[in-house]
Amino acid sequence: MHTNSANRSEIDEQPAAHLAPLSPEATLALSRVSTATITTQLMSRGLRNTYLEGLEFSNPARQRLLGEAFTMRCIPAREDIDVPSIFQDYDHPQRIGVESVEPGQVLVIDARGKKRAASIGHILATRLKMRGASGIVSDGSFRDMVGFEELDLPTFSAGASPTTNLAQHHVVDFQIPIACAEVAVYPGDIMVGDRDGVVCIPRHLAESVARDALEQEELEEFILSKVEEGSPLRGTYPPNEELLKTYSELLPN
Repeated sequence: MHTNSANRSEIDEQPAAHLAPLSPEATLALSRVSTATITTQLMSRGLRNTYLEGLEFSNPARQRLLGEAFTMRCIPAREDIDVPSIFQDYDHPQRIGVESVEPGQVLVIDARGKKRAASIGHILATRLKMRGASGIVSDGSFRDMVGFEELDLPTFSAGASPTTNLAQHHVVDFQIPIACAEVAVYPGDIMVGDRDGVVCIPRHLAESVARDALEQEELEEFILSKVEEGSPLRGTYPPNEELLKTYSELLPN
């Protein structure tokens, strides 16, 4: 059953619960910058475990992911509880969770890294798309992967499985802190995905990371142009003061 988060101790308080929506500037920046740049910015702030290792996109045409985390936690299934007849229950916790995801949110599933049974299937994923969700991220597997490969929604998982979730997973809670691919994800954190994978940005850092990541990429584009012109690494990458001055002169006032 779903656990009422109101009964949890303050240690489980979601740090993003009272933060304002991302600014349009931050949203635009995070829709452009790479996960590689974001991990560099997070590392400069002391965060080294932000990359959700081992996850791959399903649809090559929908590799770009951006949205606020809506978390879902699974525990191991138990044979006397997770029986096929439970599919007839509209109030099954997984379905309640899916129907609770808001537009712009990314469903992030803690499946404990277990892939023998799927953590979610194509029908529920389609429902999320119709609700306006921004994507799905799971450290477990997806069922009906052919459908995911064509679904007009960014989705990332650890692989495919034909087996229903009831064989291995029991959704027990949502909108609490979880672990996904060994990364701590809190409700409201910002999830970004691209060809390199998925990273999690703590919500309170998202504005500054977005700003600095965009500045980093603009500088690196200039550096790349110099390397393509034949400049050696020394003095170019990283840029010395002379090159930085040249770059700053090109910036609009």
